Amino acid sequence: VQLQASGGGLVQAGGSLGLSCAESARTLSSRAMGWFRQVPGKEREFVAAIRLRGGTTIYADSVKGRFTISRDAAKSTMYLQTDSLKPEDTAVYYCAADRGSSILSTMTLQTSYYFWGQGTQVTVSS
Repeated sequence: VQLQASGGGLVQAGGSLGLSCAESARTLSSRAMGWFRQVPGKEREFVAAIRLRGGTTIYADSVKGRFTISRDAAKSTMYLQTDSLKPEDTAVYYCAADRGSSILSTMTLQTSYYFWGQGTQVTVSS
């Protein structure tokens, strides 16, 4: 397993969830990591990304101000704190890592990422 996502669950609108993504030895050369989400029948969409050196972060407009991406290098774990959740945030959330070639302008693209986690379900009830 290259990445292991966890922390999903069922929460009421307005609530919070903290997602985690455990890294592996295969992602040691990664330059960027990100979170994507997917609803059945729709394309997987970008949520947030972080540059591992420097900590620059990027967010989708739909989650800006509500979600926070971070990483603890000592624990080899990336996080996504999701606050003020809305029913439209319901999706399977996937974490991903690149192979060291991403630049800032490409960190929102799925094609920039090579390693993927198995996904964790987030369900927000109204």
